[in-house]
Amino acid sequence: MVETKKIIWMIKKDLLVLWRHKPRLISIFLFPIIMITLFGYGMGGELQNIPIVVVEQSHGQVTDATLNAIKGMNLYDVKDIITDPDKAKEMVERGEVRAAIILPSNYDNMTDPNPKSVSFEVDSSDQMATSAVLPATQALFNQISTELGMQKLEAMDLTPSQSTSAIQVQQSSVQVQQQPLNIKSIMNSINFQINRLYGDIAYIDFLVPAILAMTVMMGAMMSMGESLAGERERGELARLFMTPTSVSTVVGGKIISRLVIQTATALVLIGAAIVLFGITINGSMLLTILLLVLTALCFVGFGIMISARVSTQEDYIQMVMPFSMPMMFISGVFYPIETMPWIFQKLAYIAPLTYANNALRGVMLKGFTIGDIWIEVAVLLGFTLLFFAMGVTRFNRDI
Repeated sequence: MVETKKIIWMIKKDLLVLWRHKPRLISIFLFPIIMITLFGYGMGGELQNIPIVVVEQSHGQVTDATLNAIKGMNLYDVKDIITDPDKAKEMVERGEVRAAIILPSNYDNMTDPNPKSVSFEVDSSDQMATSAVLPATQALFNQISTELGMQKLEAMDLTPSQSTSAIQVQQSSVQVQQQPLNIKSIMNSINFQINRLYGDIAYIDFLVPAILAMTVMMGAMMSMGESLAGERERGELARLFMTPTSVSTVVGGKIISRLVIQTATALVLIGAAIVLFGITINGSMLLTILLLVLTALCFVGFGIMISARVSTQEDYIQMVMPFSMPMMFISGVFYPIETMPWIFQKLAYIAPLTYANNALRGVMLKGFTIGDIWIEVAVLLGFTLLFFAMGVTRFNRDI
């Protein structure tokens, strides 16, 4: 027989417990709002605002029209218009922009019968951005090439009417210019050249470095919930502190054990990715491993900071989830940061996972050395020191 009064009492008891744990209560309502916002605005549309630079080496109506067409596309975010092709390539290599469109010096010369060579330098390590910007840019210059070709035909009075065949146009051209004319070469006014800075990179190659960082993050943060908050809830920490053991000893032991486990997990993931998907690491394997160790250390520190003041494992999980899950979506794991709304871009650069992703992709895909990623390493070290300092100083052994 169902005891209605006792069921109502149990419901009231659970609600009262939830009310007394304010962090858990806030998280329950805040977390779904954060996630639906991230999905709706961060990953719910097409790629837009991919940062590029344009090089103009000539001036005229054709260049102006081309620049206006580029600026009019939502796909591009034109960061600068410069005249030095080498500087534009360096901007792509440094990651300041995702691509560079280089217009040649003869771009506005309509009397030149040869096609204009437009170069497109693209950071192919960002596979998502490349897959969007490359076909769109090709289509844009194909259209411009056709329009320029029609202008040339009109200037030569060779525009074919509905009843005039291409052969008749070609024959009339021979009579006028006393030399053969290839209508196709006139229409093909632009030679679009593509240079992928880091070769053809598959989506799995683009994804693996970020998946490694994300896995280490989730493993480190979730394991600290069981390791500290869980042991505190079960009374194991209280019994441990009855012995002559300092807080620094307990925290240090937890750090080392979690670090060993998460590093081993990351190494297994790297091996599986190489064996199963044939990914290649263009940079140093040792540097890749050291970055994973630093990433694990950073998020172990984050876990200690959160678990320092909570009394139960459930409280810990409810407090960690609003940080860990959004970081997966705003840190460039699946989607380029530059294409997100500006508020998410700002948040991305205060998330440690962003710097771990950038550093690992730099080493694994671009072959970067420590000198190329020192900023990301310095920021990760800064986060690590901050988390540990807050965790150790705020650690409550009496909860």
